[in-house]
Order: sequence, then structure tokens, then C-alpha cells
Amino acid sequence: MSARGPAAAADAPVTRLAAWTIDIPTETPEADGTLEWDSTTIVLVETEAGGDAGLGYTYASRAAFAVIEDVLAPCVLGRDAFAGAAVAADMLRQVRNIGRQGISACAIAAVDTALWDLRAKLCGQPLCNLLGRLRTHAPIYGSGGFTNYTRRQLERQLDGFVRELGCKFVKMKIGADPAADPARIAFAREVIGEAALMVDANGALERKQALALAHVCAEHGVVWFEEPLSSDDVAGLAWLRAHAPAPVAIAAGEYAWDVWALRTLLEAGAVDALQADATRCLGVTGFMQAAALAAAFHTPLSSHCAPTLHCHLSAATPMAHVEWFFDHARIERMLFDGAPEPRNGRIAPDLSRPGLGLALKRQDAMRLSEQSGRSLRGEWRL
Repeated sequence: MSARGPAAAADAPVTRLAAWTIDIPTETPEADGTLEWDSTTIVLVETEAGGDAGLGYTYASRAAFAVIEDVLAPCVLGRDAFAGAAVAADMLRQVRNIGRQGISACAIAAVDTALWDLRAKLCGQPLCNLLGRLRTHAPIYGSGGFTNYTRRQLERQLDGFVRELGCKFVKMKIGADPAADPARIAFAREVIGEAALMVDANGALERKQALALAHVCAEHGVVWFEEPLSSDDVAGLAWLRAHAPAPVAIAAGEYAWDVWALRTLLEAGAVDALQADATRCLGVTGFMQAAALAAAFHTPLSSHCAPTLHCHLSAATPMAHVEWFFDHARIERMLFDGAPEPRNGRIAPDLSRPGLGLALKRQDAMRLSEQSGRSLRGEWRL
């Protein structure tokens, strides 16, 4: 680990910002309660200052590239890399007229994360140390179990989460065929043995339909029912939480694009557990705000997807667990040297490496980029 002194980090204007979108095919077609897909797009961002480079990313449409190029790059270039709060506030102001949520929030998230990674590298510290390390490891839950999987595929993946990764928690997708879900839940329960079972409907159900399924979940020891209803139905989530069996925690928050949307869920009493995604809710800055908000409402926090990024954030916050989402874990191992490897159902940041501890595998990224034929690349300098 480098040991840069205060003088080296005192004046660090951002001199370069770059973005790269890559479409990566899924291992097999995937589906949940509301969508089907066969590829995932990652948007990579790099920043440079003071002789160091920072890396950030989000999972979003290629449209995020245009936001980075047209709106965010002019806002970031030339700014002090350590003026994090000021830059974060300015990026929010700059997207006012094009809409803060959705694509803009994801674009800001990638840039914000790259800047945090850069700051930590300039300080010669792991990111979790810069944020204030609470612990050295965090539990993960294996996440996949897509609704289009055969019984054999479902069994192989869920069993792998438990036996190969050591997961104490496992989550599967439901909602595409509610009539078939009770049998799938019972099957998953049998496969994973004593591990805790979690289900995710991705907002596919109606209120009473979700309540009926919550009782089925309780019968099979399900401890977590994620997005049984659309997150836009905040009143419905609050109603369901009040009527669902006590052992079944209602969870939501992955589609909250900022701390204000997360606050709405908490103020309404809509969730037993809050989710936040640093690749969506304005990056590391937004995620740390989410952690403080969850603590203020005495509500457990869990990260959504992107386990490599959330590894460091989990070490700096009292998160319940990190989602080891099958698709993202696979992509991040393909693209990043230094991506965490689970051991005994936990992941830990590498404290010997500064920042996020990641290095982009450029040759592999170039190969995947050429294979997709749809990648966008851009670089902007001071």
C-alpha cells in the first residue's frame, strides 16, 4: 500500500474522466417476476488526479454514458478530488432539468464512486478505512433462483450457494407464476436445508395476492419477502407489513434513487428491512446517507446487488448482509482484479490495497466490448 502524505493529497484537481459501457451476455437467459433478459450492461467510470486513478461503476442503460459526457464531466473536471460533498451537490444540481432519478442517478453513482475510490488511493488507504471501518467482513446471501430456471437449475444454484460459498441465507425469484410459487418455495426449502430462505417478487403481485403468499412463506420458514408489491405502492407495502405473519420481513428500497425516496419508505412504516444500492442511489455518498437514515429509524440495512462495491461499504456500516447476486458477482470477477471471493458465507475487503482494491482487467474488458459490438467509450481531460 502506498503511503502518500498530506502534502501529496492537498492539491488534487481531477484531470481526467472516462466512461465505458459494456454489454455482457448472461450465462443463460434470466427472468424474475416482471422482466426477462439475456445481457447486462455495466457502465465503468475512471477518474484521475494527483497521479492516481479511481474506478466506479453502475449497472444501467448506455444512456448513462450521455449523462456523464454532457452533464457530469464538465462538473467534475478541474475540481478538487477531495471536495466530495461539493461535487456531489453540484452533480445533483446539474441534472435538475433532465430528471434526478433513474439514468441520472446511476450516472452520478458511477462518478461519485470513482471519486471516492480516487480519494482513498490518494490517501493510500482502503476505502472502508477512509469511511471509518466498523468491521473486517460481512455475511452475504446467495441470490439468483430465476423464475425461468428448471428445477434442476434451481437446485444446482441454490445448493451451490450453501455448500460451495457457505451462505447462511439464500434468495430466489418468485412472482412470474404465483400459482406455482408455493411448490417452488417448498422445493427451495428442501434444497437449502437449514439455511434461511428469502424470496423476491420484484413488485409482481397485488396486495391480497401478496398477503396470501406471505402466509405460504411463513409455513416454509421464509424470513424475507422482497418487493412483494411495486415500491411505488408505499401504502400497499405498509398495509402488507402490518398484516403479514411476523416472521416474514418485508423488504424494499432497491429502486430508491436517493435518500429521500428511502426516507419515504421508512416514514410510511413500509419495510422491516431497507435495501440500498450504491450503483443507483447516488454512489458511495448516497449509500452512506442511506446507512445513517436506516440507523435513525432502527431498521436493518442490506445492500442490493454489486457485491464488489458493497464489500467496502459493508465494512463501514452495520449492514445485515450483502447480496451476492449471481449475475453481478460473475461480471465483477470477469472485469476486476481484486473482486472479493466468499469464504464461509462472508466477504472481506482487502486491507492491503488502497481504494476499492480493484484493477480493471483491460484486455478482458476490450474482448467483451468487441464481442458486444455496442460499447461506448469516451475520455475527457482538463
